[in-house]
Amino acid sequence: MARVYVSAVMDVPIEEAWGVLRDFNALPVYHRFFTKSDIEDGKPSDQIGCVRSFYNHEGGHIREELLALSDREHTCCYRILSVSSLAVQNYVAEMRLKPITEGNKTFGEWWAEYDVADKDAASVHQLVSDTFRFAFEGAEEVAKQKRMK
Repeated sequence: MARVYVSAVMDVPIEEAWGVLRDFNALPVYHRFFTKSDIEDGKPSDQIGCVRSFYNHEGGHIREELLALSDREHTCCYRILSVSSLAVQNYVAEMRLKPITEGNKTFGEWWAEYDVADKDAASVHQLVSDTFRFAFEGAEEVAKQKRMK
């Protein structure tokens, strides 16, 4: 089983970072890879078991199920149900935020574990790593924009 781990420091308070990242349906709002996202069956985007169906700019389709979401712990866990653009199986990811009290910033960490064929491993690891890194960058930017309004 492969594992990818990314951490980042966001120059926004944890409440602002979490306000962006906790919305399981908001990927296109803060992430440059994705264009459209919907929660299936009209369920709320914070309901455990809800499924988001979303697309990247190349038309790749991904369906993910929300496994856990904690406003108290600032964590989110989900799994891929189906994916047309990534050669992985048994993919489960988790994201967690922690407050950095010095400077009122946020420490974020995001990791995933999955099965991948050796021939695809390097490109998949890079894509997953970039996905997490760009998510933190985009969430920080959106949180700062919200503060300005």
